[in-house]
Amino acid sequence: MMQKSVVIFTDGACSGNPGPGGWGSVVWMPDDTVHELGDGVRETTNNRMEMAAAIHALKMLELTEPTQILLYTDSQYLIRGITQWIFGWRAKGWKNAEGKDVANREHWEELLRQVTRLKPNTIQWKYVRGHSGYPGNERCDQIAVSYAQGKPDRLYIGPKDGYFVDLEQLPADEPLPEKSVSKSKSASGTTSSGSSKSSGGGPVSYLSYINGVLKRYSTWAECEKAVKGRPGVKFKKVKSRQEEQETLTSWGLSTSAPIE
Repeated sequence: MMQKSVVIFTDGACSGNPGPGGWGSVVWMPDDTVHELGDGVRETTNNRMEMAAAIHALKMLELTEPTQILLYTDSQYLIRGITQWIFGWRAKGWKNAEGKDVANREHWEELLRQVTRLKPNTIQWKYVRGHSGYPGNERCDQIAVSYAQGKPDRLYIGPKDGYFVDLEQLPADEPLPEKSVSKSKSASGTTSSGSSKSSGGGPVSYLSYINGVLKRYSTWAECEKAVKGRPGVKFKKVKSRQEEQETLTSWGLSTSAPIE
């Protein structure tokens, strides 16, 4: 019998860091239902919001059969903490390598409780770069930012077939970067240094495929407006002509297909 799977996307955002923050999670259950989760905190940090998103997603799981849990996050802090650092912290009485109190201890303890509760099911902590165009990750960012800004999005709970995000576009496995990026995400979509979260090599555009029609957009806001609330659509952020062609191929389309 094939093992069942839970697919989770999580993200956090914070304006000011510390400042108003929000978190968002999307949980795709084995029964093909989708649960969006989210909330905000008036005074918090980005790391706490990243952790809260994972904690609340795991809390909702009540698994009665062997289940694979895939959790996608762009937080290196979260992944390294729960897979590498936490056991040493606990052994040292929640002190870090410098002998100081571990930051966010209450969040780490709660996260560890949830991981332990779900055993023998194991959690695969998957790194995905923020704003890399994967619909599940983009949607979590949208939820987190909406709560951080005090204008929360309406959260979806229902069948996957009725969900406007294509969760089957799962990120490819990617190792954690060698060095952590110290800049934190803000609720406005920028890093703490003021640079855009979507910065990267090459010009950025967004593609959508709706009812057999391909369209290209220069901003995420334009793409989001076109795809939000429409089931079965495909959309992705691309940074080069090559990446655009690879996306069309992955969608089963010709690389010469016309794009409006």
